Amino acid sequence: MNINPLASATNLITSAQQKADTAAQTIARLPVQNQEVGSTESFQATDLFKPVLSLKEAELETSAATKIIQAHDKTLGSLLDIKA
Repeated sequence: MNINPLASATNLITSAQQKADTAAQTIARLPVQNQEVGSTESFQATDLFKPVLSLKEAELETSAATKIIQAHDKTLGSLLDIKA
């Protein structure tokens, strides 16, 4: 079984990007508070909870993918040093 860390990291970044995009769209669609713009709709602070958590998850997933790529590069560099 051959596992490609670069493909895994790329997939993780892509999924994190989609998660962040969905969360940002959800936040953007939330109505503003009455006193801010005069909208008749208001929102509860709890409406922001899930999308903000999703943004944080996306950030952490991207960070993990970056570390996978860095570890792969370091390992590959070490292998090239050994072969040389």
